Amino acid sequence: MRIHIIILTLLITSISSCNSQSNRKQNTKPNIVIINVDDMGWRDVGFMGSEYYETPNIDYLASQGMVFTNGYAASANCAPSRACLMTGLWTPRHGIYTVNSSERGQSKDRKLIPTPNTTILAPTHEIIPKVLKKNGYKTCHAGKWHLSHDPLEYGFDVNIGGGHNGLPKSYYPPYKNVKIEKGKSEYLTDLIMENTLKFVDTISSPFFLYYSPYAVHTPIMPVDSLLPKYKNKASWNGQGNPKYASMVDNLDRNIGLLIQKLKEKNLFDNTFLVFTSDNGGLYGITKQKPLRAGKGSYYEGGIREPFFFVYNHKIKPNTKSDVPITNIDIFPTILNYADLENSQLELDGANLSSILEGKTETLERRLFWHFPIYLQAYYRKDNENRDPLFRTRPGSVIRKGDWKLHYYFEDDGVELYNLSEDIGEQNNLASIETDKKEELLGELKNWWLETNAPIPKELNPEFISKN
Repeated sequence: MRIHIIILTLLITSISSCNSQSNRKQNTKPNIVIINVDDMGWRDVGFMGSEYYETPNIDYLASQGMVFTNGYAASANCAPSRACLMTGLWTPRHGIYTVNSSERGQSKDRKLIPTPNTTILAPTHEIIPKVLKKNGYKTCHAGKWHLSHDPLEYGFDVNIGGGHNGLPKSYYPPYKNVKIEKGKSEYLTDLIMENTLKFVDTISSPFFLYYSPYAVHTPIMPVDSLLPKYKNKASWNGQGNPKYASMVDNLDRNIGLLIQKLKEKNLFDNTFLVFTSDNGGLYGITKQKPLRAGKGSYYEGGIREPFFFVYNHKIKPNTKSDVPITNIDIFPTILNYADLENSQLELDGANLSSILEGKTETLERRLFWHFPIYLQAYYRKDNENRDPLFRTRPGSVIRKGDWKLHYYFEDDGVELYNLSEDIGEQNNLASIETDKKEELLGELKNWWLETNAPIPKELNPEFISKN
């Protein structure tokens, strides 16, 4: 009997030890936070060089990890960029190319019939929250969703203020088109964070938080207490809008509250965090010198973003990389750190862990943008687009190494830039570097075939030629 008791005790101890090891292994899964700011330009933050906007909390956070100076969104405006981030796929794979209709601008100015746009992300896509939820993560969406009417149908357990709307009708109550639980805060950015902190207070690891504030998208509605600071501050490099600056400043304060909360709950050290923006800053409100143009354009000002990753003990603080990356790389990188790299998903993005951990400094691949649509210009007298009527006309872009090629479907126009020498895309080398032009154009056309990218060819009968 005594021997049996000893054996039973050893068995229970062994089982308990195995369970303990299993729990420890489960608890080592990182919490995952994506901060995806709306319309924040490449230079709208201090750590990227702005001398007008003040972002001490974001700057501190950037210092804790690796900053990518060549970080991109996979599209130049909100909905398609967010679809790319969530799916890890290029735009032809999900069919979301713009916001609402692809027939933007006046018909008489559009030579081609654009590709019809998809406005709701197909629920068949296996996106980040769905995959993480299946693997034990508690999932929360906070802020702007823009891909369907209800993010709860796409793998989120909690939805704070997200719907199909692309912007709030007001940052002050009543918010009209934003449904959100009331709290102590009135300004929408503050209220979303107030409810986000409540979520963090109620969960245990592991969790996934997609913090996607409506800020700093229009309407430009200032935080009044912050206005005097920026009204009395000298403008810098095309940045000098005090109302917009107050929104940036207030967003920074709220991100600081999130980081403080994660640290208070001892969650920060085991949190894999990504910071980026969905597209370039809105030209006319803010500028990204020396980058050309802004939101909606496929020049650098419309697609290059502030972009960094933080993960204590894995990613060294105060590091930088000039490797070109895009927001479709976020999904496969998350799968790696969540130990889900054997997933059967076929993603277009790259796992960045070897770069983040300093094991390699290069990533040989090409980046693509495809926009078979029209997007009208906002400021005809002050813009840096190809023409004053449209931020973009139907076309595609490829970046390979330092070279970037734009191709336009209306007129077979080609622009070629060496970004290492001409980051502002001012010197079109297409007629000089003909071999490079043909190389990139050939690779772009092969990519169209691989992704089944729609190419608009039908002429618009209402088009009126200016020639």
